[in-house]
Amino acid sequence: MNIAIIAHDVKKELMTQFCIAYCGTLSRHTLCATGTTGKLVSEATGLEIQKFLSGPQGGEQQIAARIACNEIDLLLMFGDPLNPKPHEPNEANLIRLCNVHNIPIATNIATAEALIHALDRGDLDWRDIVNPKN
Repeated sequence: MNIAIIAHDVKKELMTQFCIAYCGTLSRHTLCATGTTGKLVSEATGLEIQKFLSGPQGGEQQIAARIACNEIDLLLMFGDPLNPKPHEPNEANLIRLCNVHNIPIATNIATAEALIHALDRGDLDWRDIVNPKN
């Protein structure tokens, strides 16, 4: 599966710790991330991650484009719900695109863990039936 990773500044450490904890599972998939998040996670885990621009510089839009083209199968996006940022409308657009294209999205660690466990069990294979990539 192609997994995209995004974390706002105050959630980067949480995302890094999450990826360390689930490094074994994540290593079996293709990962991409916004620039700074990808750099931090890659350095901490050794995972190979395709890095886009940082979120405010267009990285979230780059991931959104991949979602729109059905090139992302799962999105892990830890935002900061208490401190809105100027580029926050991009987050709403990502959620909308995931809903349009039936892409599972985790916006908090509890949902991310549920999705990772489902991924381990093979429960997310339904995407191949709903959105075949011909």
